[in-house]
Amino acid sequence: MYKNIIISGLLLLSLQGFAQESYEVLYENLAIENDTVKRLKEMVIQGNLSNSKTNTSKAGIKVMDLPQAVSVISKEELRNQQVATVSDILKNANGVYIMGATGGYQEEIASRGFSLSSNNTFKNGIRYFNGMMLETSGIEKVEFLKGSAAMLYGNVSPGGILNIITKKPRYEFGGEIGFTNASFNTYKPTFDVYGSLNNAKSIGFRFNGAYEKANSFRNNVNSERFYFNPSFEFQLGKNTDLLIETDFTNDSRTPDFGAGIIDYQIVTIPRNGFLGVSWGYYDSKQISNTITLSHSFNSNWNLKFVNGIRFYATDLFSNTRPNSGTNGTVQANGNWNRSIQRTQAKDNYFIQQLDLTGEFKTGKFDHKVLVGADVENFKTQTTVYNSFANYDTINIFEDYNAAAEPIIPTLSKNTLTTAPISRFGLYVQDLISFSEKWKALAGIRYSYQDTESNVYKYADLSNAATVNNDGAFSPKFGIIYQPTKNHTLFATYTNSFELNSGQNESGTSLDPSIVDQFEVGVKNILFKNKLFLNVTLYQIYNDKFYQQSLSNGNTYSYIKVLAGEVTSKGVEIDITATPINGLSIIAGYSFNETKFGASDYYIPGSQLRYNPKNTANLSANYQFKNGRFKNLNIGIINTYFGERYAGRSTRAQVANDSRKLIYLSDFFQSDLTVSYSFNKFTLRSKLSNVFNELNYNVHDDNSLNPIAPRNYSISLNYTF
Repeated sequence: MYKNIIISGLLLLSLQGFAQESYEVLYENLAIENDTVKRLKEMVIQGNLSNSKTNTSKAGIKVMDLPQAVSVISKEELRNQQVATVSDILKNANGVYIMGATGGYQEEIASRGFSLSSNNTFKNGIRYFNGMMLETSGIEKVEFLKGSAAMLYGNVSPGGILNIITKKPRYEFGGEIGFTNASFNTYKPTFDVYGSLNNAKSIGFRFNGAYEKANSFRNNVNSERFYFNPSFEFQLGKNTDLLIETDFTNDSRTPDFGAGIIDYQIVTIPRNGFLGVSWGYYDSKQISNTITLSHSFNSNWNLKFVNGIRFYATDLFSNTRPNSGTNGTVQANGNWNRSIQRTQAKDNYFIQQLDLTGEFKTGKFDHKVLVGADVENFKTQTTVYNSFANYDTINIFEDYNAAAEPIIPTLSKNTLTTAPISRFGLYVQDLISFSEKWKALAGIRYSYQDTESNVYKYADLSNAATVNNDGAFSPKFGIIYQPTKNHTLFATYTNSFELNSGQNESGTSLDPSIVDQFEVGVKNILFKNKLFLNVTLYQIYNDKFYQQSLSNGNTYSYIKVLAGEVTSKGVEIDITATPINGLSIIAGYSFNETKFGASDYYIPGSQLRYNPKNTANLSANYQFKNGRFKNLNIGIINTYFGERYAGRSTRAQVANDSRKLIYLSDFFQSDLTVSYSFNKFTLRSKLSNVFNELNYNVHDDNSLNPIAPRNYSISLNYTF
């Protein structure tokens, strides 16, 4: 009942105020003063969507001129909602969602029916390894470029890309320190300091970091994380800027693969019930460094060079997942014979990228061009140990007794897989303005990729090597019609060439996929910049969709099976508004249907797992501008996650196949936030999952993790 009252009230408010939050455009400008380029103070400009731009577009194209759906979450929104995880961030971007949380040590992102792997996630424009938990304290804003981004970024899946932008140097000394205490014995100190290193204020710096130690609502589960994000900016002249950013995260936590599935049926066990080994760990660390050199030749032409490196390493040592392996099936009476696994992985990544942007005229036509090139190199090494079978037997319906665990076994190495990848891309794009109303965006990219894989077996000292070379063009073409500067209608076609890493069950390299994507939409700025409304329809067709092979208890992610053709269709509605002074609202709705087409492996027309058909969000924040409650912020965040399926899709070629899908019900979740600023202090509090909803993240038919129950956080920050 209370849920319905809150939803109805917010919907009424949004309709009456032509709902939603004005898009707060954060921008940092450059001003020339005494031959020194200095960054002006950060400004918040309300209701200027027609002029806002995103970093992900690379070419400095205004949001209203971009024939593609875009979602930007500003610093104010992140701060007001007190985000702590990727899940919190995604509550503001409909159609982008968490599809799984395998082991409790990562948040697996998806959009438009397709997984957004580490190829699709970026931090400051370079690829970010998303197989570990993200620290949010250093985030300045988050951008989602939905749909195809292959022309700009090469080998990415069709759902879209996520770009996390960290805090940048500033030239006036200041900062903030804070401390957060939260449920499950969580505590987290943070710091953020910025200023200039010289009197001329031509060298700026920023140091921000955090430490977090926490238990969990799950018994025997804990975590510890260190984060440090230093950055420096050098103004080398009137028109030249050098930005150096380093980002370091070290995260260690207890793997938790859950339980509670017997013969593809979810059974009732305590929400806090932990069924892993208490000594298990997943250690992960990631460090990246980005050097960005920007130069303006004049007001129309700009050059940007990016040099980025990234290293990550992970070490997983724990029990295997329930229902995995030869003898690991959970029995009808709850007995589970556990085994032990260990996998280590590390990756060195390097990128160099050069972009030239410019504006010019040919006759009556205006052009905004982007010419770029990028080179990327990966070297990934994965060590898989021989599993230790029959470690012990427990019952999932009984309280777990960690004191009864056998000694920690010693595992021997099984295989070392080395997978170097080299990529090269050239791209050119032009936004042509034929008139004030008609524009076209056309671009094309050529990509070449060299993929190698060498599997070394420790048992017989043998090597199995494969090499795959591929090259292709990725075009993009969009038409834009703008009857006024506040209304945009667009239609876009893209074709991308997606390279598939790994091998099939016979050890042969995988064929590339051809992905066609069509997108049409409308963008509107209404009611004197108080409402931004975006509606997008899309269709994505992938001719070759690969999934990890599940045959014979396979645990290697690089061994895959051709699932067949896949088609994704959907519609997205995004709304932001500020109907009255101090009130901001964000809302959205997404419908998606992703199905198998022609397939020799799965039943044609069957739905892909993990993808909800319906998602929706509605949040509101109100700041009192004056009176006795001045500087008080109150907010509510509502999300709806529709029905979806986990388990294992039924195979078409297997008669009376034992594999089944697992139905997961829909759920609604609501969070409340309050903050109050006084003098230089800010007190913030958040109550998450107010109605204590119970639902699950499920991976295949084994890893079942309940979402967190009702919980709180309280933080106190001091600004100087």
